[in-house]
Amino acid sequence: MSRHKVELTGVNTANIKVLTSKETIELFKKMKSGDSFAREDLINGNLKLVLSILKKFAGKADNLDDLFQVGCLGLVKAIDNFDISYDVKLSTYACPMIEGEIKRYLRDNNTIRISRSIKDLAYKTLKLKEELLNNGKEPSNSEIAKLLGVTEYDISSALDSLREPISMYEPIYNDGGDTIYLFDQIANKKEEYDLESRLALDKAINNLKEREISILKERFLIGKTQMEIAEELGISQAQISRIEKNAIKTLKKYVK
Repeated sequence: MSRHKVELTGVNTANIKVLTSKETIELFKKMKSGDSFAREDLINGNLKLVLSILKKFAGKADNLDDLFQVGCLGLVKAIDNFDISYDVKLSTYACPMIEGEIKRYLRDNNTIRISRSIKDLAYKTLKLKEELLNNGKEPSNSEIAKLLGVTEYDISSALDSLREPISMYEPIYNDGGDTIYLFDQIANKKEEYDLESRLALDKAINNLKEREISILKERFLIGKTQMEIAEELGISQAQISRIEKNAIKTLKKYVK
C-alpha cells in the first residue's frame, strides 16, 4: 500500500472517477442551465481533489472520514461559486477552499483535555499564591513546589494548562501570498537528532559552567523569565541575559 494513500471507511478511493477538463467544462455549462445531475457529476468527478488535500492532514487528525466530509463541503462551495469564464482550472480555485474548510473545522473542533489532577494542582497553586501574597510577597514557583510537595516543573506545567490554547491552524504569517500556519512550523518527530548530534550536545554541555547549566534549565525546561531567575539568584537581569547568551554560544560552537 502506498504511504500516501488516504484510507476512508466505505469509500474505494482507487475507483473514484476523475473528469477531464473538457468534461468539466461541459458539465458546468449544463449546471448553469439548471441541470442538477450535472452538479452531482461535477462533485463526484472531483473528489480526488479532496483526497489530495487530506494527505496534508494524515497523522495530524484522528478521523479522516470526518475531514473528508468537511472537504467535500468545501468542494461543493467551490463548484457552486466557480466561473468558467475566467479560464482558470477548477482545481486551482477549489483546493484552497477545500483546505480552508478543513482548517476551520479543525480550529473550531479541536479541544485539549486537561487531566483533573493537573487542574487541581493549578488551582491549589493559585490559591496558595493568593494566601502568601496577602502576607506581603508573591512566592516563586520553587517555594510553592516545596510547600505542595511537587516539582517546580509540575507547578509550571499546571499553570500553563490554564492558558488559552492556540490552534495549530492559526495563521502566523501572510505576506499576501500563501498563508503560513502554526502546524507548518511543527517539527516532524521522525526527524530526531542522530547519535553524532546527541554526542556533540553532551560534549557541549560538559563544557558549560554549573551556573550556566542551571540557568538554561530554569529558562528552557521550567520556563522562568530572566527576571525571575535574577531575583532568585540576587543578581541583575542583564547578568542573567549575558550568562544565557554565553552558554548558548558555547553550545553552538560544539553542535553544528
